[in-house]
Amino acid sequence: MKANMGLVDRLVRFLLAIVVLVLYLMNAISGLAAIILGIIALIFIITSFSGFCPLYVPLKLTTKKRSIQ
Repeated sequence: MKANMGLVDRLVRFLLAIVVLVLYLMNAISGLAAIILGIIALIFIITSFSGFCPLYVPLKLTTKKRSIQ
């Protein structure tokens, strides 16, 4: 797996996951919405730490800056 996510992309995903966690802990979301958002938040955290988004591969996207060689 080659990293395809830039720093800003990773930070935004991580912050969105934290927002979902805070909303859940404050009982602002519950039920099916909490489950769905929790799954998405978990995916965001995993992709944030790994720097790799599987959805970007078939779409041939990358947010990572290319290094100058």
